[in-house]
This record gives sequence, structure tokens and C-alpha cells, in this order.
Amino acid sequence: MEVVMMEMMMSVLGYPDLILSILRYRFEAAIGKNMGSKRERVREEELNLESKKQRLDEDSPPFPPSDSIANPLSGLANNYADIDEEEDYERRERVTVSGERDNGSQKNGHGYEEDNDSDEDDDSRDQPLGVRNSRQVEVRKDCPYLDTVNRQVLDFDFEKFCSVSLSNLNVYACLVCGKYYQGRGKKSHAYTHSLEAGHHVYINLRTEKVYCLPDGYEINDPSLDDIRLVLNPRFTTREVEILDKNKQWSRALDGSSYLPGMVGLNNIKETDFVNVTIQSLMRVTPLRNFFLIPENYQHSKSVLVHRFGELTRKIWHARNFKGHVSPHEFLQAVMKASKKRFRIGSQSDPVEFMSWLLNTLHADLKTSKKNTSIIYECFQGELEVVKQVPNKGISNKKETSEDKNNIEKLSDGGTEQDAFVTETSKMPFLMLGLDLPPPPLFKDVMEKNIIPQVPLFNILKKFDGETVTEVVRPHIARMRYRVTRLPKYIILHMRRFTKNNFFVEKNPTLVIFPVKNLELKDYIPLPTPKENVKLQSKYDLIANVVHDGKPGEGVYRVSIQRKSEEKWYEMQDLHVTETDPHLVALSETYMQIYEQQQQQ
Repeated sequence: MEVVMMEMMMSVLGYPDLILSILRYRFEAAIGKNMGSKRERVREEELNLESKKQRLDEDSPPFPPSDSIANPLSGLANNYADIDEEEDYERRERVTVSGERDNGSQKNGHGYEEDNDSDEDDDSRDQPLGVRNSRQVEVRKDCPYLDTVNRQVLDFDFEKFCSVSLSNLNVYACLVCGKYYQGRGKKSHAYTHSLEAGHHVYINLRTEKVYCLPDGYEINDPSLDDIRLVLNPRFTTREVEILDKNKQWSRALDGSSYLPGMVGLNNIKETDFVNVTIQSLMRVTPLRNFFLIPENYQHSKSVLVHRFGELTRKIWHARNFKGHVSPHEFLQAVMKASKKRFRIGSQSDPVEFMSWLLNTLHADLKTSKKNTSIIYECFQGELEVVKQVPNKGISNKKETSEDKNNIEKLSDGGTEQDAFVTETSKMPFLMLGLDLPPPPLFKDVMEKNIIPQVPLFNILKKFDGETVTEVVRPHIARMRYRVTRLPKYIILHMRRFTKNNFFVEKNPTLVIFPVKNLELKDYIPLPTPKENVKLQSKYDLIANVVHDGKPGEGVYRVSIQRKSEEKWYEMQDLHVTETDPHLVALSETYMQIYEQQQQQ
């Protein structure tokens, strides 16, 4: 545009064409040079802006993604919850296992330790979102509020959930009132509780660290070690070995005395079937010793396994604050694992629960390489099953008189193999079911029902390999059983309850059994042992589960033996009383556990 205007001016002034072309060439060169310099300056400015933007992006981290909050109360908790403390705790645990032990923090030599909690300071809003505050928590040995700790209200048997937000992340227990609160930042429920109620001492239920709020420093005082042991009981290998030799009673804070391993279990609501099963399994020494040391099952990710281990350690702990234990956390794990087949508030069968529990624990404990576990080592035996099924070719014949005579001849004569198809197999077992004889239908001359009695040896003949048992489900067959391998601990259950389409009937027959020296080889043909190996066939009773009352309405209790004193105790939920051995057999036995005598 500028070149055209200049040509018009020069043509008006009368310049020759040669001069006009020279001036036009010089003018275009000058304009092109100016345009090139402008483009370079614009390009340099763009590069400078990009470099500045890149430096800003490197200095400020990106915004974290926003999580959807289901619980309206947990939204506030997520802003202050020091979840990083538990992550650091897990990381430090892994370092400790590898050989470096550092008690959960790096001390800097001045009574402080670094703590990367995200709840440290909620007022530092000028920092970019997502930046973790690396703070230093003071560690003090003297705290003026230690005398406010009330051990009588502490109860760590229930689930670790905040009493306000119902969250299980980073939960603290107030050591003054015993309630659970989440977090310890300035906007946390624990911090608010410390200001409102004046309760200042809190313990993290996972890391077991004790803090003073609202001051925020950590308390390192050995007088709190007994609380940590009640929260998470620990046993050494030496302590486990001498448990059955300990005759000393323990004393609770309320002054009551209790025996470690013989404490009562709280019946939350119709959970006596769980209590008698747990008390019976606590008498199985290898199983108890296995679960007393958490390192034995740390490879398992099952919540049920770890809850069962925690319950075992609490039952056998000698320094509990109270003389009973509540299996609340274990029951929650049972409800989840069984998909509410066994739940609080609904009475169930202890035999069914025992079978489910042993199989579930085995499935959660076994490794991929070996199909074995502590459950199979204790309870698994082997049966030889001979099954005779009617021959379909004969059973399909028309039922004429001639055919009936032929079938009778086959059954009476020596050609029974033509009428039945025989199948022989071996199968493992965890417990043996014994059939009771039917009760009498009529009353005696005194117009009272006769309570029948049957020796245990008579009903054990079911497993002698010769007695035929008729079964109709899943199809009609004749069964013969023979024990080919005896387990270390044998579980027997008497089939007392018979279900039909209308009601459940209970068989009141009493079973007469020995408490000591049950010799199985006199009544059951046992396999021939290997050379230089003595057959162990003598068993001693260690637990006897009894049902009292009507079917579906009664209660369960268990009689167990304490090995250190060889005394018998009867346990029904929270009640533990001493009993005589001869009274153990005078009851309607439902399930028993026998221990194999060791070779001497």
C-alpha cells in the first residue's frame, strides 16, 4: 500500500520512470527488512512465554483428582485425616522386616521426629493444593495429662470406627472416655473432642502411638505399654510353649480373677453357637500356637484369618483389663465371609459352623504350591467308602412275582454283585457323624418317657467297614465306611436333630463315653502302621458341646479341660464354672473333640 502511494506522488511530481523503479526497489528492501525483524521479535517473545509457563508448571504440582464422597460426614474427615501416617507406618514395617528397625520415624537428635501428616496445618491455604507438609512432631516423656487415663473404660474388642464419621481410616481412641475418633488435625473429630471434653490423651489404634491433643506432641512413656499390649497382645515362642504349664490366675481391673485361655465370651445376640465352637478350638494346642504368632499367617490376605488370630491372642492374654472377651470383630468377619449365612441375631448349628469355619480357614491359609494347612494337619483323616448302587437293569424289570423271587434269591444268595454295582473310593474327612438309635415311641408304666442310653462304641461301629448304612440322598445306596488314617484331633458329632417338611425333632438319647483313654482299635479296624512305628489309637476328650432345651430354641454350652491342672470347666457365654469329669457325660452331647495321646 505504501509503495503504490509513493508511485502516485512521484508521477505527479514528474520523475522519470528509471528513477521511479530504483526508488521502488530500495523502498521494498527497507520494508522487507523491517518486517523480518518484527517476525523475529514476535518469535522470541513466544519462546520466552513458553519457557516461563514450563517453569511455572514444574514449580506447582497438578491438582489432585477429586474423589466422590458417599458419607456426608466423611467429606470433612477426608480434609484432615492423616492417612499418610498409616502409609508411612506400613512402609516402616516393611523396612523393619528387611532388617532396619527405626520405631516408625526418623529422629533428628533433638527430641523431634519427622512426621508427614496431611492434617498438620489446615491454615496454610496459600500453598498449592496437593503439597504434603513435612512437619516435625515433638516427642516428650513427661505429659501432665497421663493421670487422666482411665483404663477401666477401655475396650478394644469392637470395630475400629470413628463414633462420629463412621470411618475406619486413621482412628484414635480417647484414653479418658474410651470413644473412637478420626484424625488429630485442627478440624478433626478427635481435636474437637479434646477441646470440648477436656480429654487430651489419644492412641492410634493401628500404629499404637500416643498423642496429646490439642498440643499435638507424641507421648513416649513406658507406663502406657500395658494399654498397647491389651490393644494388640503379643506372645513370644517361649511364652507359647509354657502356656499349658501355667497354673497362675490373672486379675482384672475390677478385682475379678480369670484363667488365661478360659475367659468367657460375650453373647452378642444368639451367638452361643459361635462361642462354644471358639472355646472348643482353643483346646487344640497346635492350632492355638499357630494363631498366637501373627508371623505364621501374615501371607494370608483374609480378614477372617487375622480376626481369628486376634481373638485367639486376646483369649490367652494374661494381662487383660477385664475377665471376658467380646468376639464382635470376629463375628463381623464371619458375616462377611459367609455372606450372612451365620449372623448376629440368628441361632445356627455349631456343627455346621465348625465345618464351614475349618474349611474356610484352610482355603485362606493354604498356599498355591501345597494343598495343606494347620487345619488339615490337626483334623484331617481318611475314610474308605464302599458304595453299592442297585443295578438299573434289574431295578427296571416289571415287578412280577417271578422277578421278586429272583431278586430275593440274588440278595439272599452269593450273587449280590449282579444286583448291585460296587464303587470303592477314599475320601478325606474333618469330622465324623454318628447316628443315634431312634427314641422309644411309648411311655413306660410310670407314664414317663424312657431316656435311652447308648455307648459310644456301639455307634462307632458305623466305621468298622462291615456295618451297612442305608442312604436315600442323592440316590438310594448302601454305604460301608472304614477309617484308613486317624487324625491328631478327631471331631465327632451326634446327629440329634432330624428335619422334615413340618418341624425339627430332637433325639434325647444319652451317649455314654469315656473321658480318657478312648481306644479305637478295639472297635474299629485300623490300618497296619509302618515298620518301627507304633499305632496311636488312644484318645482323650478335650471338649464336649451340649445342647439344652427344645430344638431351635435351646442354648449351647461346652465342657473343656484345662491341661495344666487337668480340671474340667463348664462354659456358657460369660459364665465359667468348675465341674466334675463324671458329670460331663451326663448330658445330651452334640459335638466332641478328642486328642490323640502322644507316644511315650
